[in-house]
Amino acid sequence: MAGLIKREDIDEVRQRTDIKDIVDGYVTLKSAGIGSFKGLCPFHDERSPSFHVRPQVGTYHCFGCGESGDVISFLQKMDHTSFTETVEKLAHRINYTLRYEDGGTGPRREDVGRRQRLLDAHKIAAEYFREQLLTPAGAAGRQFLAARGFDQAASDQFGVGFAPQGWDGLLKHLAGRGFSQDELRLTGMFSGGGADNKHRIYDRFRGRLIWPIRDIAGDTIGFGARKLFDEDQGPKYLNTPETALYKKSQVLYGIDLAKRDIARGRQLVVVEGYTDVMACHLSGITTAVATCGTAFGADHIKIARRLLSDDGTGGEVIFTFDGDEAGQKAALRAFEEDQRFIAQTFVAVEPSGADPCDLRMTRGEDAVRALIAARRPLFEFAIKATLKKFDLDTVEGRVRALRASAPVVARIRDAAMRPAYARELAGWLGMDVDEVLRVVLAAGKRQAVRAHGGAEGETGSGEPPAAPVPVFTRPDPRDPVARMERQALEVALQQPALLDADQWQRFAGARFSAPAHAAVHAAIGAAGQSGATPSQWVERVRQEVPEELRSFVSELAVSPLPARDGDGLQLYCRGIMNRMFDLQITRLKAEKMGQLQRMDPAADAEAFAQINRELMELEMQRRALRGD
Repeated sequence: MAGLIKREDIDEVRQRTDIKDIVDGYVTLKSAGIGSFKGLCPFHDERSPSFHVRPQVGTYHCFGCGESGDVISFLQKMDHTSFTETVEKLAHRINYTLRYEDGGTGPRREDVGRRQRLLDAHKIAAEYFREQLLTPAGAAGRQFLAARGFDQAASDQFGVGFAPQGWDGLLKHLAGRGFSQDELRLTGMFSGGGADNKHRIYDRFRGRLIWPIRDIAGDTIGFGARKLFDEDQGPKYLNTPETALYKKSQVLYGIDLAKRDIARGRQLVVVEGYTDVMACHLSGITTAVATCGTAFGADHIKIARRLLSDDGTGGEVIFTFDGDEAGQKAALRAFEEDQRFIAQTFVAVEPSGADPCDLRMTRGEDAVRALIAARRPLFEFAIKATLKKFDLDTVEGRVRALRASAPVVARIRDAAMRPAYARELAGWLGMDVDEVLRVVLAAGKRQAVRAHGGAEGETGSGEPPAAPVPVFTRPDPRDPVARMERQALEVALQQPALLDADQWQRFAGARFSAPAHAAVHAAIGAAGQSGATPSQWVERVRQEVPEELRSFVSELAVSPLPARDGDGLQLYCRGIMNRMFDLQITRLKAEKMGQLQRMDPAADAEAFAQINRELMELEMQRRALRGD
């Protein structure tokens, strides 16, 4: 049974993993001062590097787009994996055994090892297929690609290969690389074996063009194969069967190539085949993916939502379907799943019925881009497809069409679009607008009742409104006080070990004028630096601040400190803290002087004398800081 990973194990994995080693796999980093590195941000397009990594504190921050976090959140965002998947992946990387809460378990070590063997076999098989495409026997595969406008560079980009016509070419190749028959049976690349697994196995893919199917992390987990020879009695397309690695309902072909552009552009284009994905990418539509032998379903939507950050702030999913009846049915199935998205959903259908691959071959890459640009809202397509089922030349047909299409209009999420499409529907039906609006409204109410199960009216309990959430504005860097506060926070987050007990005590008692700085200062006090490693320290502070300030904490933790060596760093940190303490003393002295001015010495001589003593003590502290 899966369980939650123990918190201490998450901290241990975070601590043992060098964030620079991980980021180096995605970003070219260059030194940006003592213990700091910078490079071009992987989360947005930029020409000058604003993405900073500070390995000592295990944190990254982009000063351009604001993305920030630790090594776990970085991998989550780059590979679009869940938190648990990411921690397990990092734990496996450092050979660390995770423990789980409530008796739950993660993947067993032997299962992890078995999975890696399967991945290794697929990687070797993909290389073998690519090599075979270049042999004389692979001529039929090269001709197929060339006839569809794909050259060698395109083939290399997508890893296309060729499976020879023999029965055991791949079998011998993998056996020669040390894989046993029992291991190969689990890959899905072989057939035979019988129910008792005692019979001989043979290559599943023979005489076919091969596309490697990769997961979101880029690992090959299966293959799609297209028939090339007439004597092949098998189906036109043959995919890997369900295996421990390959679950067709969870796989999107091309996701490894498209994931970054999908996340950046907040757009996902769903096409129908491998060659359509190739045609789209080569035409500049680099957000295209395809399902593998199944309809676009709930598990695919989970992947899409994760990539699109489907949170109501934009994004679009575009489905391309053939213009035939099967394509219309596919579009309507997609509409049934539409409510799972917050992103806007569209459909792009070429009137001639041509798919993206055909369009690119016959009319060029501009035509592919034009197809996607001419997308229509999916609900509009669904409404018109519904109307086609009825005879609109009769009164009865129009009434039945209205009853069938009104729920479609009622399901449009955008409240401003709903009445607009109700009016469009009235025009298509030739019916009174008010009557159509009435039927749509009634359909919407029925849907709401079904969705909420009678929950209407249970709000308005008279409870007081929630307390307002504080809004933090970015402190003005031109303000010298705010600038000094920021520098002090940078030192406290990045170099806590350079502060002695007296400095920490002074820091704890300091008052910060900028609300954002005050919130971080309070979080530092609440986090408790004792016993924490640098990366644990920053993460503790991040968890203590309001969520909207977590990126700001990461920014403070990676901002380069102006020092060239260790001695210079100590001088800088001590100097910044002393300047801040000096400022605090000056502020306190001003407050005490104000109190004195408001007092009558004769009326309360003891209090007057006490404030004077406090002023003298503050002045002695100030002189000690300045070395006077």
